[in-house]
Amino acid sequence: MKSLITGITGFAGSHLAELLVSKGDEVSGIYRWRSPMENLDEKLQKKIKLSLCDLVDLGSVQEVIDKTKPDRIFHLAAQSYVPASYNMPAATLQTNVIGTCNLLEAVRTNGKLKDGKYPTIHVCSSSEVYGNPLPGEIPIKETNPLRPLSPYAVSKVGEDRLGYMYWQAYNLPVIITRSFTHGGPRRGYVFFESSFAKQIALIEAGKQEPVLKAGNLKSVRTYMDARDCVKAYELLTRKGNPGEVYNVGGNVTKEVGEYLNLLMGFTDKKIDVKIDPKLLRPADATLQIPDLTKIHNLGWKAEITPEQSLFDLLNYWRERV
Repeated sequence: MKSLITGITGFAGSHLAELLVSKGDEVSGIYRWRSPMENLDEKLQKKIKLSLCDLVDLGSVQEVIDKTKPDRIFHLAAQSYVPASYNMPAATLQTNVIGTCNLLEAVRTNGKLKDGKYPTIHVCSSSEVYGNPLPGEIPIKETNPLRPLSPYAVSKVGEDRLGYMYWQAYNLPVIITRSFTHGGPRRGYVFFESSFAKQIALIEAGKQEPVLKAGNLKSVRTYMDARDCVKAYELLTRKGNPGEVYNVGGNVTKEVGEYLNLLMGFTDKKIDVKIDPKLLRPADATLQIPDLTKIHNLGWKAEITPEQSLFDLLNYWRERV
């Protein structure tokens, strides 16, 4: 099977590439000239095909679709850092909404396979589209109202609904996931659990004072490992129903501060925690607890525990600082 991954050099994209290669897929990926390549080791790079492309440039997207003719597409590329979206809302919308539109349009106009069918397209939305659910809406079902609280969340609503529209209007087999918090090795340092892990590793190495800076420690998150998350993505391109939305999330729900405590348990250093106002969002989605019935009914469940995931993440940063 021929699979194309947008955002292949990213955190989830690199784990997905490894999974698909292990399954024998012919894997292609889109990257930009400034994309960091450290998530793709040399052995993996030799097993995949990379195409220079920017999703906001329709011509370059059409060229990649024409060249690769994938059987399935995993659309993971995005401006994914919520705080940054407040500082650059237009750029976030441009990358995430227009980029998604270009991808879907390129498939519609130039992506039919030899049998006349379109490739299956996975559009990666986010639990952030739900915002803060009301007390009676927990756990969050796929049918819950969308109440985005950030430019990033608004952009993901756009991606999400574009995918649905292209299924309804053009019969493109689009499957939409709303992924809840996922971490593990390679997680970008700007995200809470990776920021904590990197700071602990720096403190252990004597490169940072024993003070860890944090944002909102009371935010409630349901956590899974990215290596489990990408298995759900792969499964859904085979068993999911086009046009439908699937929540993807872990089995453990805690406050952010509790995940920090788990990480603290892996070090013998005495570390003080300081709340940094710069790390607080103007508005925060604080009750991210999913109903996972739909994805569980397809045979997927998260298997890696938060403890193991966070331990692996800490060791990832220990090797790099």
